[in-house]
Amino acid sequence: MKKIKPNKIRNHSLSDQIGQTALVVCLTVIGILMLFPFFWAFSTSLRLPKDSFSLPPAFFPTEWRWENYAYIFKALPFGRYLINSIVVVVSIVAVSLLFSSMAAFSFAKLHFKGQNIMFIYIICGLMIPFQSIVVAQFLIVSRMNLIDTPLALILPYIANPFGIFLLRQFMAGIPNSYYDAAVIDGCNKFRIYWNVIIPMSVPSLVVVAFIQFIAQWNNFFAPLIYINSTEKFTLPMGMQTLKGFRSAGSLAYILAGVMISLVVPSVVYIIGQKHLIKGTLLSGLKS
Repeated sequence: MKKIKPNKIRNHSLSDQIGQTALVVCLTVIGILMLFPFFWAFSTSLRLPKDSFSLPPAFFPTEWRWENYAYIFKALPFGRYLINSIVVVVSIVAVSLLFSSMAAFSFAKLHFKGQNIMFIYIICGLMIPFQSIVVAQFLIVSRMNLIDTPLALILPYIANPFGIFLLRQFMAGIPNSYYDAAVIDGCNKFRIYWNVIIPMSVPSLVVVAFIQFIAQWNNFFAPLIYINSTEKFTLPMGMQTLKGFRSAGSLAYILAGVMISLVVPSVVYIIGQKHLIKGTLLSGLKS
């Protein structure tokens, strides 16, 4: 057996350390560059409104005006917009996650006639742009007398073809031996779904929930169409109101609203970060 010289081991270890250090420095620089717009937006939200476009531009405000944040709550019912958004988005995510996971379970673990055709039919929904169905959707919501109600923002969005696809792919990777063992133990299909498959699918459920959460949190089109009353606006509509007529609103106040609107998604991300990373890897289980 060929003996490796100690010098070669030391050189190899030194080159590894240099490579790791270079990688960390490179990633740190990229991270700072990616966060720079966020820092600038936060800095601008604390400026005097008249200093938003001052020349030459300065990164730090000359006067730290935390009252800009208080102003948007005084000028608009911003707290109400925030609560409306949370209610609508949480309702959509919860119901959508339940329906998507049940559909994914049936496609992944059950066998019934026309299973593949139905799955392809649902996936085809991903290829239809929202703008092409908006008129038909508006007429249906109008016939149901749901215009200017929160249900008009919730019901059309609880169907989630992408969530069904993602969960189905993950559940299909769970070995059938778990399903067979549960059947031998006397579990019915719902207990297998709820007590066996769902606990194993938590990472993928978190991914679907987070994608749906962000999509609906930023949904501006639906409240623009369905909501007329100011007190029922969600955050995207509130931000548009803050922008003012012909975009005449103060950039400092607008960015203060943007910073507040980022708090809830950031908290959701921090809470679900561990499962989110696991889910994106979509690692398969071994029997």
